Amino acid sequence: MNEISQNHMDSEALLTIQDVERIFGGGRKLFGGHLPAVHAVQGLSLDVKKGETLGVVGESGCGKSTLARLVVGLDLPTSGSITFNGEDLAALAKKDRNALARKVQYVFQDPVASLNPRKTIRTILEAPLKHLTNLNSDGREKRLAELLQAVNLAPEFLERYPHEFSGGQAQRIGIARALAAGPELIVLDEPVSALDVSVQAQVLNLLDKLKDDFGLTYIFISHDLSVVESVSDRVAVMYFGRMAELGPAKEIFRKPLHPYTDLLMRSAPAPGRHDLMSEDASAELPDPYNPPEGCAFAARCAHRTDICVAGKPSPDEAKGGNNHVAACYHPLGKA
Repeated sequence: MNEISQNHMDSEALLTIQDVERIFGGGRKLFGGHLPAVHAVQGLSLDVKKGETLGVVGESGCGKSTLARLVVGLDLPTSGSITFNGEDLAALAKKDRNALARKVQYVFQDPVASLNPRKTIRTILEAPLKHLTNLNSDGREKRLAELLQAVNLAPEFLERYPHEFSGGQAQRIGIARALAAGPELIVLDEPVSALDVSVQAQVLNLLDKLKDDFGLTYIFISHDLSVVESVSDRVAVMYFGRMAELGPAKEIFRKPLHPYTDLLMRSAPAPGRHDLMSEDASAELPDPYNPPEGCAFAARCAHRTDICVAGKPSPDEAKGGNNHVAACYHPLGKA
């Protein structure tokens, strides 16, 4: 973590997520009864501090991408609130989606698929400048040159089409598009998972530089723990739509409190590592249509007791040092 990031760690919250739930389905059937409901996000509360990179990790289906869509206004919470600098994002998205787009932008997982194959790069990058800024033609041309320079792409790329670029180059274009209107917060949803390892490093270094140059705040969503560890100031671990653990990246990777976090850490492959933890393939996963009354991880946890099954632990049930908390009745390393 660089000095600038550390200074931001004690700054005010830019984004506040309070008791957010997102339930899909559950409406009434035409001839009576109710449709099954999927609880994608459940009672999630979280602050994102100005200038930090918050890593969000968890298994597929844990609610990471749903959270991303809620933050950028592509979806609305069923209950709870999300505020940006004190302003309600759901209300802003309904009233003026462009105003929200000026504050929060999204970088997608598949860089090539996120770009319109029928449009030139000039048209793709100019679209947010036309709709989200008051720049005239000359101003847009100057901004285009600034964006290409910021992501290390040549000016002649503007007249080419997405299929003419490698994955790494396409992701740089996606990042430039996200930067176009000057947002404060960028949600990065698996931004390097589709890239080769060497290209991943280039894009991660670029993102780090842009964060400092433009004063950005990142929510970095990934299943790759090594990537999250290298880029994050804090890490939020999600399981079954809920917060399992939250704290400084160094604390979480050095001494996780939640058994689920420990499982993730010990299951992650790394060069030269031969002691990977292997979970039983018959491990019971919670039913998204019928959430358990207690801890969702209890069925897979070797430390569970009756209290784990009886009720959900609060997100700060277990406390470590330096604002490190976990939703666990029996945290690791505790008596």
